[in-house]
Amino acid sequence: MPVRIRLARMGRKKRPFYRIVVADSRSPRDGRFIEKVGTYDPLLPDDHPQRVVLNEERIRYWLSVGAQYTDRVARFLDRAGIVPGATRYRGTGKRAQEIAARKAAEAEGAEA
Repeated sequence: MPVRIRLARMGRKKRPFYRIVVADSRSPRDGRFIEKVGTYDPLLPDDHPQRVVLNEERIRYWLSVGAQYTDRVARFLDRAGIVPGATRYRGTGKRAQEIAARKAAEAEGAEA
């Protein structure tokens, strides 16, 4: 059974609130899930402690048994220090080119 750590939307119209859940990848976004491992409230300021709440112990367990995470959840895990370097940047736009150039410069600076 392919398991993913992903967001499930709650809240009402124009007032989003997300649960961070472990779910079978084939189940619907807001459907059945195995376990709730955190919350995300995008309406709170970036520095508010309740903006992203994670149950680190359970997330580490699910990662140890092979659960994958979505791109958005990867950012949360990277910022919390659970999975350093998990943030993935995709795309071919201007922002992706800037990030690639910055990484190349950092790698060149590390070698010197």
